[in-house]
Amino acid sequence: MTDQKILICDDDFDITETTAIFLKHAGYKVFKCYNGKEALSCLQKNHIDLIIMDIMMPGEDGLTVVSRIRETSSIPIIFLSAKSEINDKVTGLDIGADDYMTKPFAKEELISRIKAVLKRSNITTVENAKGQYTIGSLKLDNNAKVVTLNKKEVKLTPIEYKILSFFMKNAGKVLSSNDIYKEVWEDNEAYNIENTIAVHIRHIREKIEENTKDPKYIKVVWGIGYKMEAV
Repeated sequence: MTDQKILICDDDFDITETTAIFLKHAGYKVFKCYNGKEALSCLQKNHIDLIIMDIMMPGEDGLTVVSRIRETSSIPIIFLSAKSEINDKVTGLDIGADDYMTKPFAKEELISRIKAVLKRSNITTVENAKGQYTIGSLKLDNNAKVVTLNKKEVKLTPIEYKILSFFMKNAGKVLSSNDIYKEVWEDNEAYNIENTIAVHIRHIREKIEENTKDPKYIKVVWGIGYKMEAV
């Protein structure tokens, strides 16, 4: 079993439902969307590990939606389309897709490609055998529970440490305030989550950023959340 979350976006109800069923059987948590607007909304509200995106959809097509996603996120994306022309594959990969499959497809092949894409995506931030993360001059040791910046220890509260650890484990990914709250407080409901997270991030920035008005590590992605830059 896995706790990884996959978003499927396809206007074909039967394909979406069928794909969701065998992905759930494979151990993934699945979010289902039927157009680009729904997909973008789902991404704002949930932490997603991989997207399966159809190209031909009403309204904004898959290519347009992925172009918008790539403005703020490096989340792994697999295109799914009935089209098999080489130009469509090239276009999809050029705008930032990680892989491309044509319909009809074998469920075993899709699962295999999902695993391969997720494995490749994990190289953004790698935790070594000692449980350490390094991004630029910032280092976090999960065993010693110590954070250093330019080899000098940074004093963080337990909550600040948990938030920074979550960011460093997911460097390059956009995280919503809800994502952060659920990870750190393990609670699905709370009052004024966005303000709570904003205050803690402001305190973290004061400790790790040279210029809090122009942060190097934790950046705002307007309308979505925050992202730890893989500097």
